[in-house]
Amino acid sequence: MQILIADDDQAARHTLRNLLLEQGHAVQTAADGAAAIAAARLGAFDVAILDIDMPGLDGWSVAWRLRHDVTIRAMRLVALTGRSSPGDRQRSREAGFDVHLVKPASPPEIAASLRSAPP
Repeated sequence: MQILIADDDQAARHTLRNLLLEQGHAVQTAADGAAAIAAARLGAFDVAILDIDMPGLDGWSVAWRLRHDVTIRAMRLVALTGRSSPGDRQRSREAGFDVHLVKPASPPEIAASLRSAPP
């Protein structure tokens, strides 16, 4: 799969990138929401894994924008965040995320989040 990762935490971004590369995926990373949107518009990604708490555009804003861009809205969106309240999960659904994973997510959880068909 072609996967976009957006997380402002360099270590988290690097660790997830390496895990997905080891699984045979093609991976591109972004350090913030604006860079994620720019990358999504230039690439042909199957999945975007987005942190929620990023500077500038947070993950919810990025998800909403991706869902409302007719050229890329079919991409599967996975929230990977430290936010775990029912309200956070509801907000993720409203923004357009398909999956809401709480950090630290296990490799099997991450793999399962990629397997379902896009919306």
